[in-house]
Amino acid sequence: MRDVGRSVRLWLSPQRLREEGETPDYRFSLANERTFLAWLRTGLALVGGGFAVDQFLPDLRWGVRVGMALVLLGAGALCALRAVNHWVRCERAMRRGEDLPVSRFPAVLSLAVGLVALAMVLVVLFGWTG
Repeated sequence: MRDVGRSVRLWLSPQRLREEGETPDYRFSLANERTFLAWLRTGLALVGGGFAVDQFLPDLRWGVRVGMALVLLGAGALCALRAVNHWVRCERAMRRGEDLPVSRFPAVLSLAVGLVALAMVLVVLFGWTG
């Protein structure tokens, strides 16, 4: 738990990362930053998709529409938070000369998006309107 608190503090003051280990090759730090930005774009796309489902499918049953929208919005929020956490963990690992951290989050995110996509296929096939 202590390590989690330290990681969260590093989100808001990344200059503290310089206190750890040695400075990695700048190309790796820039690649880490590009990955961070890709995760943020993915999070924004999921949030936009959640709003689109809620706003542009008014004829869909309320529970189905809200359920799909909430899954997408939640996945977008988690994706944005995970982006900064992953960036800090990778930067710290590079500075310490450790292996880069692994995560199940990409698989969980893929499952969430896949379930919403499957629900949308069912909606198109069966026309679940309210």
